[in-house]
This record gives sequence, C-alpha cells and structure tokens, in this order.
Amino acid sequence: MHRGPLSRRPILSLVTNRGRLVASTPSVTGLLDLVAAAVAAGVDLIQVREPDLADADLFALVRRCVGLADGSTTAVLVNDRLDIALAAGAAGVHLRGGSVPAPTLRPHTPPGFLLGRSVHGATEAAAVDSAGGVDYLTFGTVYRSRSKPGLAPQGVDSLAAAVRAVGVPMLAIGGVTVDNTVEVFRAGAAGVAAIDLFGESAPEGGTDGLRRVVGAIRQSYARSHVHRE
Repeated sequence: MHRGPLSRRPILSLVTNRGRLVASTPSVTGLLDLVAAAVAAGVDLIQVREPDLADADLFALVRRCVGLADGSTTAVLVNDRLDIALAAGAAGVHLRGGSVPAPTLRPHTPPGFLLGRSVHGATEAAAVDSAGGVDYLTFGTVYRSRSKPGLAPQGVDSLAAAVRAVGVPMLAIGGVTVDNTVEVFRAGAAGVAAIDLFGESAPEGGTDGLRRVVGAIRQSYARSHVHRE
C-alpha cells in the first residue's frame, strides 16, 4: 500500500523536531504547518519523532499528520512506537538502533506497513539487513550534526561501505545539506533524512522554500548519477 515512497529516487524523509522549528513558536501547531508544507512539496516520508510528548498527545499528533498526508504520495512514520503508529493509521515505524528487532515486529504489522531502522556502520547494517523485516535503513551520522554535536561524523566512505553491505535502500542522515547531497548520492545513498534541511526552508509553514529544497536535492541526485556513469 505505502511502498511507493521507497521506489522513488531520491527518497526524501523529514524527521520532525518541533523544538527546532524556525517558526516563532516551536509548537505542535507549527509542526503541523511544516508537515502540511512537506506534503505539498512532495516529501516522501515524514517521520514523527517527538519523544517528549505524552502518549495521548503523540497519538493525536500522528493522527493529524496522517490526515494531512491522506490522498498524497507522502507516507507518515512514527519513531519507535508501533502501538501509536498502528492506532493512528500511520504507514510505518522507524526503529532506533536499540529498538526491538524488525523481525520480531513484522508479524504484528499489516500488509504494506513500512519498517525502517537506524544503523551506524557497515557491519551493523549487514546484520540488520540479513535478519530481515526492514524495508529501508538510515545511516548516520554522516556529517557533523546539530542533533548530535558530540558524535564524530562517519563520513561518506563509511556510508558507501554500508550501502554496499545491504540490499535495501539506505538513507543518509546527519548534517546533510543541499550542497553535500551530491557526494552522498555518489556514495550510493538512495535518499536523505533530515530535520533542519527541510524544516529551516519552510518558516511559518510556507511551501515555496521547501519546494526549492526538494527540487535542488532531486537535481543533485540526477547530477550524481550522470557523474557515476
């Protein structure tokens, strides 16, 4: 049902963090404005990652996001919470590195439900992929990142090694900008996942800036493949 987003290239994934919104009020309302703008701009995946929200509030937020994406090509995922995702009608779950393994969760998911997972090296990526159950992986942190300032970046060579080790789409995360997406795609990444890359381009929920970023990333992907050929 929702596997279409993973068949497109590049795959663009917005990871939410309402505390990092450019909007004057970093609130759920501002986050919903960003989600609406991302849907309108054609972002493929929206991962709702708001771990500080109470369960009831997170459920309500995901339901609103699912409603905003209804009828579009955008799939809404929930970070690490299968219960919330299923109850709210989301398209999938993104698992953290220490989460319950995907093969354990897969029997409890409906057809077409997406399961992604974060990995941090080629050996881990290969092990997760070989265990089965995942539809895509996210590798990071590739560059120095505001989200994890104390974590040393892995770099594009490590990203390329992880891509070669798996058979599922790999998204790059961590310090990704429009300018460095070309080398990310040359390393073999199928797409990118980010907070600020998308969030900072759509202040107050505007779509024009976000559309420009989406278009620029797609152009980078096209240029990277011309270069590789």
